Amino acid sequence: MKSVTVSIDVPQTPEQVYDFLDVIAHHERFTDHYLSDWRYNGPGRGIGSGATVTAALGGTRTDITIEVVEAEAPRRIVERNVSATGRRLAHGTYTIEPLATEGSLVSFTYAWVRAPLAERLLAPAVRATMRRANRTVMRRLATELARHVSAPGT
Repeated sequence: MKSVTVSIDVPQTPEQVYDFLDVIAHHERFTDHYLSDWRYNGPGRGIGSGATVTAALGGTRTDITIEVVEAEAPRRIVERNVSATGRRLAHGTYTIEPLATEGSLVSFTYAWVRAPLAERLLAPAVRATMRRANRTVMRRLATELARHVSAPGT
C-alpha cells in the first residue's frame, strides 16, 4: 500500500519539536482522539521507548504496539507499529525540517510494510481514513507544542 504523509508548519525550532516528540508519553496528548488506553514500556524517550494503545478508527478497534526504532536528533523519529495480531506492520516517521523563516515543517508519514487482505482490498478508503486522522494529529500537535514550548523570540 502507498504511504500517507501529512505536514504542518509550526513556530517552534526543530530542536524544540524533536525534544517534545522524543517523549513517547507526549504523543497521547495529540493522538487521543483515536488512540486510547496508553500502556507505556521501555524508557520514557528515545530508541526503545514505546506503548501499547487501543486504536478506534474506521469503525474498528485494535491494539497497536508502538516502539521507537530510529532517532536522529533533531531531524527524525521512526516508530514501528505492529497490530492485527501481527498481520499489520507499519512505520510512522516524523521528519522535522527548519523553515526558511523561523519555525519548522513537521511531517508524519505512515507506511505499511504489511497489511491484512481486507485493508489491501480497501486501500483507497484506508489511506483516506488515515490521512484524515493524521491531519487532525498534526493540528493537535501544533496546539500541544504551543502549550509545551515557547516560540523563538518569546
